[in-house]
Amino acid sequence: MTTGCGTSWPGPPTGPEDEPSPNTVDDQGGWAERLAEAVTAADAPDTVFALSRHGRRTVVTGGTGPSPGRPRDRLRYEIGSATKAYTGLLLAHLVDSGRLTGGEPAAALLGGRRPPGPTPVTLAHLVTHTAGLPPLPADFYPRALPAWRTNPYGRYPDARVVDAFLRHRPRPRPGTRWRYSNFGVAVLGHALGAATGTDWHDLLADHLLDPLDLQDTASHPADADGLDAVGHGKDGTGTLPAFDAGGFRSAGAVRATPHDLLTFLEAHLDPDRCPPLTGALRAVRTPVLRRGLGHRHVHTVAWFRHPTDGGPLYFHSGATLGQQAFLGFRPDTGTALAAVCTRRFRAGDPFVSTAYALLAEQH
Repeated sequence: MTTGCGTSWPGPPTGPEDEPSPNTVDDQGGWAERLAEAVTAADAPDTVFALSRHGRRTVVTGGTGPSPGRPRDRLRYEIGSATKAYTGLLLAHLVDSGRLTGGEPAAALLGGRRPPGPTPVTLAHLVTHTAGLPPLPADFYPRALPAWRTNPYGRYPDARVVDAFLRHRPRPRPGTRWRYSNFGVAVLGHALGAATGTDWHDLLADHLLDPLDLQDTASHPADADGLDAVGHGKDGTGTLPAFDAGGFRSAGAVRATPHDLLTFLEAHLDPDRCPPLTGALRAVRTPVLRRGLGHRHVHTVAWFRHPTDGGPLYFHSGATLGQQAFLGFRPDTGTALAAVCTRRFRAGDPFVSTAYALLAEQH
């Protein structure tokens, strides 16, 4: 039983995994078979597909590699860019609680000396990828190249992210064009820290992880205690070091167990269960940006939002050098899905598309 406003769940067997049979917490409607098929299709050393429907969970694990020494659903997985869903919720909470408005100019918060232009980059621009920033700073690539296959982000620390932002002249004008940017959300994390006097890591813990009782979620690797899943390359062989997000923590540093990921998603399905975050959890469902032909692409401050026959589907995916993740939820069906695997994505990879289809087909 959780002690915060997360959802309680019946724990899986505590003994060794019986691979390749699925480790099923609670099957419902034959979902274990479909999730097991998705695990097989992922073709990764370690894979978990975890489904929650009206608070009941079905969790299936498997993989092409040997057992990691503890149940795969009890390992923490790197979720890469899906971290942005946490940072978006954090900003929404700080706005909902009156600490910020979202309209604060980021450069002013970060000590910029350049006179602000007619349209300064705000926190809202950064979280919605409309700040006029590229995906990564211009000098990121030459610094990262020597460690491109092992630790590229770790070579670009906090101070360089902030300095690159303060030197950059946004193009196009902020608020006029959507362009997905790890750079922008990284700057947002540093700006939130500057605005509150609290590092993003501690903001995350104090305002999200503790209230949601996410005890198995962190923004840094464990210290060789076996908690973290080990990433692999595209072919599923050859282990990779734990991901170091460097100065981009707020854009990609979160790692969590599948059960913690489901708890995070279940809070979005039922915001009233967590009074400290109710307003923010509702806010991150609200469309704030529409783009593309016919404005078909809809975004909130934390999620991509797609239509289904029954209602909107919210999702975010992510990847590090050796792991992948998909997070999504549908309020109309009371369903959430968290999928993780320990293999780098490759051309024609079915992992994300399979996870998305499983969530979209819910009725």
